[in-house]
Amino acid sequence: MSLNKRISYEEEKRKNPELKDSDIQLLKDWCAKQPHLPKIMDSEYALFLHSNYYLMEPTKCTIEQYYTARTHLPEFFSDRDPLGTMQLREAFKVTAHITLEMRTKEGYKIVYSRLIDYEPSHFVYNDTMKYFAMVTDLWLYKEGTAKGHIIIIDMDKVSFAHAGRLSPLGIKKFLYYLQESIPIRLKALHFINTNAVMDIILAMMKPFMKKELMDVLHIHTTNDTLAKFIPVEALPCDCGGKSRPLKEQQEEQLKDIENHREWFLKDEALNRVNEALRVGNSKSATDLFGVEGSFKKLEID
Repeated sequence: MSLNKRISYEEEKRKNPELKDSDIQLLKDWCAKQPHLPKIMDSEYALFLHSNYYLMEPTKCTIEQYYTARTHLPEFFSDRDPLGTMQLREAFKVTAHITLEMRTKEGYKIVYSRLIDYEPSHFVYNDTMKYFAMVTDLWLYKEGTAKGHIIIIDMDKVSFAHAGRLSPLGIKKFLYYLQESIPIRLKALHFINTNAVMDIILAMMKPFMKKELMDVLHIHTTNDTLAKFIPVEALPCDCGGKSRPLKEQQEEQLKDIENHREWFLKDEALNRVNEALRVGNSKSATDLFGVEGSFKKLEID
């Protein structure tokens, strides 16, 4: 099956007049001195530069952290075969992650997530976040840079039993990726339809959130307050909005992921760091995230 094309560097230049060939060359020269990094395409350099507002040193930092995090977070970035990994197939049935067709008035793109199977024992946090990362990876692959990205997490039917299946270390790891590594301009993180469970989840998140993320975090109990930030009609018609039903959009999203199976497999094989080639000390997950045992598991009856 033919793939939808990756966005080209030429398209990125048309979108972003600030994008300069000379900056791309500077990054290539720098990467040539970092033998542990994989081969990076010009359209990918464009993403890294754009997400850092074309500042060179922060861009280098993001490149390093992006590939290193994806290498040392196997729970989110390995076994991503959409047709062959059983746990992933199960995650596809428990949550929906869809990229909405409508943008905000500022031109920001929106990704929307929610439970579709409400049985807590079926919810596996790491697999859910793996699926979320696949959706955002494919989005960036096909569409490239955007003025900004917004994440909406719909808490409808999330219970205390779901919260009990979260681990502080798992949350720390994904927030690290979200804050340090993913090449987007994150403009807002909205939790909607929240209830008392949100207090527990926030308590787990806050120790790992930088001020910049706290500043764009919004909690909504109803869609009335959400309407100040995004067009509520962008949501699926069965989730308080007016766009196509969630199931239809979710099935389309999954089909797209399955159609890009080869790309996901190739990404996992090639786009990782080789610690043996790193100049200086090699890094491990412990260096990045600390030791698993140092986190107390939150027990909720």
